[in-house]
Amino acid sequence: MKLIETDQAPAAIGPYSQALSQNGFVFISGQLGIDPATGELAAGTEAQTRLALKHLVAILDAAGLTPANVLKATIYVASMDDFALVNKLYAEVFAPPYPAREVVQVARLPKDGRVEISAIAAQ
Repeated sequence: MKLIETDQAPAAIGPYSQALSQNGFVFISGQLGIDPATGELAAGTEAQTRLALKHLVAILDAAGLTPANVLKATIYVASMDDFALVNKLYAEVFAPPYPAREVVQVARLPKDGRVEISAIAAQ
């Protein structure tokens, strides 16, 4: 197992790693829309989604991968009312064939975030 880290994404805020790789797969922990410089959430769903995706891409880059390597993504949202916006921003990062994915509305996210995105990629 290999640890994957980058200072281009927020450090873990708990007992977990940004990402781990093993047997050709990279497992990326959920990324929130946190500004790595301040440790604070960006204001609003759009800014948080853009940052979460930016962090995801930075971690992929640290693993030597791109969004095209992502096989599966999971998106957690605080409200399904944000689905269309999150979907639009997601499509700016990922291209066909899109990763397998689900979007789940949850009662609450860490730091009261609006969106969190995790992924599994293949090397």
